[in-house]
Amino acid sequence: MVSNFVVQALQCKPITIYGDGEQTRSFCYVDDLIDGFLKMMDSPAEFTGPVNLGNPGEFSISELANLVIKLTGSSSELVFKPLPSDDPMQRQPDISLAKEKLDWEPTVNLEEGLKKTIAYFRTLF
Repeated sequence: MVSNFVVQALQCKPITIYGDGEQTRSFCYVDDLIDGFLKMMDSPAEFTGPVNLGNPGEFSISELANLVIKLTGSSSELVFKPLPSDDPMQRQPDISLAKEKLDWEPTVNLEEGLKKTIAYFRTLF
């Protein structure tokens, strides 16, 4: 979803949102996720998981889309399409076990991660 929004915004195309945009998601920047994988690989042998990695910060899909528009300086508009019936209204990982056993939690906030992602996609156009 993030890459779709960024590409649509950079091309000043409408940003497609499925549903009313009020459903929430949690977004974890790839550097944080890889750090979590590495900590899991380096964990004691007796800890085998499973463990949730992710960012528990919740944002609505509309908030994400509007932030992408703001950070790209795009003139994109939001277009709403029907929500698939199996799409959950909320996704938020419980990372308490990762904090406890791996001493891990994400450090890159949504805006910082989006700025890095947008900078990458700008190099492709």
